Amino acid sequence: MIIKEQVMPLLLEACPSFAERWKEHRAFYGDEQLLYIDVGEFAGHLIDLYKQNQKQEFSAIFSTIEKLHIEGDDYVKEVATIGFLEGVQNIAGNSGLDPEVFVEYLKPESIKWWKKLNDFWNGKT
Repeated sequence: MIIKEQVMPLLLEACPSFAERWKEHRAFYGDEQLLYIDVGEFAGHLIDLYKQNQKQEFSAIFSTIEKLHIEGDDYVKEVATIGFLEGVQNIAGNSGLDPEVFVEYLKPESIKWWKKLNDFWNGKT
């Protein structure tokens, strides 16, 4: 079972290009672990990568998100959905990028939660 302390190391392993931004993020927040904020920063990095057409790490990133959804404890599963997927949707949408461009990279469990988020925000649930 994946616990919250393992989330950021797994994301950094999947996405080495995040290392510098992560270092700056940690310098700002210090040693306090604020996983939702951390994962939100990671989601912002993903949006930046997409906009720069640097998608080489996407397979590893979205495989890791799927792993968090499947193997995470309840908190980690929630972070994968509310922290990461919803973060991607919000950041992309607020930056003029259609969030649905990321659907092609999602794995089965992640796509289920992506759709649930869409249904929630569209008033269907």
